[in-house]
Amino acid sequence: MGAIRALIRYLRTSDLAKATGVHPNTVRLYEEWGFLPRARRSPSGYRRFTEYHLDQLRLIRLIFSGGWPGRSIRRLGLGIIQHGASGDLGGALELAHQLVVQVQSERVQAESAASFLERWAAGTPVDATQRPLRIGEVATLLDTTIDALRNWERNGLIDVPRDPDNRYRQYGAPEIGRLRVIRMLLRAGYSMMSILRMIAQLDRGEVANLRQALDTPRPDEDVFMVNDRWLSSLQGFQDRAVQIVALLEETIGKQYDPSLVG
Repeated sequence: MGAIRALIRYLRTSDLAKATGVHPNTVRLYEEWGFLPRARRSPSGYRRFTEYHLDQLRLIRLIFSGGWPGRSIRRLGLGIIQHGASGDLGGALELAHQLVVQVQSERVQAESAASFLERWAAGTPVDATQRPLRIGEVATLLDTTIDALRNWERNGLIDVPRDPDNRYRQYGAPEIGRLRVIRMLLRAGYSMMSILRMIAQLDRGEVANLRQALDTPRPDEDVFMVNDRWLSSLQGFQDRAVQIVALLEETIGKQYDPSLVG
């Protein structure tokens, strides 16, 4: 290992803010929250930040630059920040690698659900139910709830035929197969709006580019979330997770003197 690099240049709050494109009050707030190590003070009371603080702030901004899918992944992002703030860069790097794996797992699940959809839309049977089932039986079969099935129907994802005598819903193999696809897409993170967009295209007889339909909001969708274009969002999450690893490796390579941090 090389000699520990001494930090001799102190930075002002405004220097950190300008370098990362945030307001000076944001820097102070991050310090108050414990996301940044406490800065030493000059004899006149001004904060004296170091280059380590600047690298930590860059890490914070990279992690906060967009949303993350799921609570477990968000917790990993926060954990990376907390380890960095305490000076435990090795622990932060370990969590960053876990973050990459978690996001990759989300992406594999999303890709698998999209492939399942494409095979079903191409005519591959995905259910072999021999007799029509009632809604309670379907809820049990698909490990979901009656309310969820009714909600999917209300939102236009499926039109279920009714018994002409008693008006009970009758779910045959085609309906249950469609519900399997809907359930798998929802559990893989796709939004209700993206699935509805895809279903509308499918019901028009357009079976090509269904994956693109899932991932492309229409111009009239004024408000949308990250999972309205889930595949693209996951690619962005994965790219950002890899950047977090690279930034931490770069910071570790600078061999900061812990005694001069905070």
